[in-house]
Amino acid sequence: MSQYRSVLTLTMTAAGTIAANRFVTAAGAQAGADANAIGVALNAATAADKVPVLAIGTVSVEAGAAIDAGATVKSDAQGRAVPWATSGARLGIALTDASAAGELVEVLLVSNAA
Repeated sequence: MSQYRSVLTLTMTAAGTIAANRFVTAAGAQAGADANAIGVALNAATAADKVPVLAIGTVSVEAGAAIDAGATVKSDAQGRAVPWATSGARLGIALTDASAAGELVEVLLVSNAA
């Protein structure tokens, strides 16, 4: 079950296939590696579908690797949360642990506007 606390959820038109619990760009596409994101898709979508994207608040994101609570996260090539090290847009702070890829990690989204 996906957990979230929404302050702002946007309805976006999907530019392509988006998996639930993945980072989404302002263009409505699933985020790629190191990409800026506007938020996280709450549902899966295909091109032209309307999809709710949580933009401000806390949200469960699928992990692309092990993540420790307190770690800053970014997007991997599939829009999953991975630990931020030295490059890429910082998208949030992990509030829970994920021991492996595929698990959900609760993330406090942070602004990444340039």
